[in-house]
Amino acid sequence: MKKNIKYAFFIGAALLGGNSILTSCSDAYEIVQPGETHGEDITTVDGMNNLLIGSVYGLLEPTSANYLTAVVTDEVRQGIGSGGQEWQLHRHFIDPSDSYTGTIWLNNYTVINRVNRLLEIAEKITPTTTAQGAAYKRILGEARAIRAYCYLQLETYFSTDMKDENALGVMLVTTAPSDLNFSAPRVANKVIYDLINADLDFARANVATTGSNVNRFYVNRSAVNAIAARFNLYRGNYPLAKQYADLVLTGSGINLTTANPMTNGASGPNIGTSAWNTVWYGTTTAFNPYRTMWADLDRTDLPPNEVIFGLNRLAPGSGLAIGTLYNTNTSNINGGVMWFWGVNMFNEFYGNANDVRKYAYLDPSSLPYLGDDYYVIDKFPGKSGGATRNDVKVFRLSEMYFILAEAAVEAGDFAGAANYIQQVRVARAFTGTPTTPAYTSKQVAYKDILKERRIELALEGHRYIDLKRLAATAGVTMDRSADDDIAGFVSQNLPNGSYKYTLPIPLAEMTANAGVSGQQNPGYK
Repeated sequence: MKKNIKYAFFIGAALLGGNSILTSCSDAYEIVQPGETHGEDITTVDGMNNLLIGSVYGLLEPTSANYLTAVVTDEVRQGIGSGGQEWQLHRHFIDPSDSYTGTIWLNNYTVINRVNRLLEIAEKITPTTTAQGAAYKRILGEARAIRAYCYLQLETYFSTDMKDENALGVMLVTTAPSDLNFSAPRVANKVIYDLINADLDFARANVATTGSNVNRFYVNRSAVNAIAARFNLYRGNYPLAKQYADLVLTGSGINLTTANPMTNGASGPNIGTSAWNTVWYGTTTAFNPYRTMWADLDRTDLPPNEVIFGLNRLAPGSGLAIGTLYNTNTSNINGGVMWFWGVNMFNEFYGNANDVRKYAYLDPSSLPYLGDDYYVIDKFPGKSGGATRNDVKVFRLSEMYFILAEAAVEAGDFAGAANYIQQVRVARAFTGTPTTPAYTSKQVAYKDILKERRIELALEGHRYIDLKRLAATAGVTMDRSADDDIAGFVSQNLPNGSYKYTLPIPLAEMTANAGVSGQQNPGYK
């Protein structure tokens, strides 16, 4: 443990103070993940690459943020297999001791620490061949892009207002301190933004170019531009958000994943039959492009799916099994359902008979129990050999269309915004053509954009920040049904503008880091 603690990020000192995060995080430091190294004795470019794969990619984990978003907002309701896990979050009891809030903070700063260590090691290594020189720059580019992403995640959840450059952001750390007494204050958003921009500029110039043959599990130029597009959208720089989202569309070599075919020879011609369900939902027999994207089936007879950047979750391997958070054992009614789809969330995607998401999101074992509001989540159906394991889709092409739609609204181009939303809806329709929306005002446009983001990006970590960003402008609020809680409890919605749309700085950090004294987010003690 001593060696691991020595190289742990300074938040490890806070964990030694003891709180609800202590056990899980100290256990994580005790366990060296497969391929993970802290950088001791690395003297070659190959060693740098091993550090990047094992300790940067290997530790990156947005799943806790995605899960917190689902539970706090209107995406899920309690399942029949739950023993009460995270019900306090679902009822909006959010405070600095919350373990998921702490995990979001800790994981992102841990990855930032590993990147900083890699950059420090790189200063002592000189490539000796042209190939090594190119690999050296690529490694640093990928690492710095991931650092930018981690800072974007931290700003998303812990900054009160990302559109205000002078608002308080998070802690800027660009070294890999080994002193457990190290402390740092929170700084203005602009300070963090300057680093994000510098990291993305360097990455864009040095990572692999894009195209359909680029491995989506490693940062490439389109992944860098996707990070930049989301970052600039959240900070309110719509021209830059549009610029980078456009670059993803034109340079990635991928297209929106389509909804057809819905049947094949093995499934038979009739959607919804027992034979069709067996083939369409099978982890090895699925053939529908949208379904296979979620089941992580890379079929050679289908075009590449629309994932720009994802995290590989092999059936036997490291990384959280995201499906377990919603269904303990498998995604069906008997699989230990922890969370169902929320009632209104279900109604949003199930009401369109011609939309592939009606089938891709809901396990058919739910059908006899729809009257009980038992809507089994099947967006994470598992893969062969791993019933609850699926790759984490960090950036998908559909998000870029939504970013372009928002940028068009801000430019007063309502027809253009409607066209971007329409393109996603057409891709998801397996028969007929959806009616093109007509936007007559900013509020009407944002209400429809928010609706489509809610459906398409469900459980991917967007709804919490989307409501914070857009709900008031769209004239909507969080949209839980009163039945999104167990009998005896009426489910409540967070009001627009609630301080709980920004997470508290974790108690462990506030306790051990003197630099953040007096810098807790408003509303929290």
